[in-house]
Amino acid sequence: MVSESVTVPSGGAALAGDLGIPAGVRGMVLFAHGSGSSRHSPRNRAVATALQLSGFGTLLLDLLTGKEESEDTATGRHRFDIGLLARRLAHTVDWLEQRPDTADLPVGLFGASTGAAAALVAATERPRRVAAVVSRGGRPDLAGDALALVSSPVLLVVGGDDETVLDLNRQAAERLSAAAHHLHVVPGATHLFPEPGALEQVAGLAADWFREHL
Repeated sequence: MVSESVTVPSGGAALAGDLGIPAGVRGMVLFAHGSGSSRHSPRNRAVATALQLSGFGTLLLDLLTGKEESEDTATGRHRFDIGLLARRLAHTVDWLEQRPDTADLPVGLFGASTGAAAALVAATERPRRVAAVVSRGGRPDLAGDALALVSSPVLLVVGGDDETVLDLNRQAAERLSAAAHHLHVVPGATHLFPEPGALEQVAGLAADWFREHL
């Protein structure tokens, strides 16, 4: 198991990430966190651990620099800049392609909250490299016109009691043009999936989706 802290260049920014590559890796999953979250999110780290046990490498990445995070906390300036977040995700996909140990591996994107929109836009910018996308409690609606351009298989996972986000996901699913896309509702779960067994269900669904499509 390779486990290391990495720095990914994107434009003038240096993005901090945690890379994990298990033995016999079958593909890489790049995590896109939502607003107010980071690579230290216990929810995404739990999902990453489950994916590693299923044979997938993971890269948990901060899409904002420390300075930008501070600005965002005060002003909310960056959290809905989907174009910026997607561009940095696309640059990270390129970075994975340049590493000898990940260059030949298919890439999946796992997005939460606003990170899901960034993942979908990035999938349209790197269609040859992004083999699948999973959204957890995401805001795919914020991907806008890019929804109709996504060719990668897309899984949208939403809590059944997260009513507003569920409605937005249903609307977004209708706009997706990807041949393989599915909206999965976890009964009784709310936005962050804190209910017993809910996050484990998300991790299992993600592993199955990536296993099928990566």
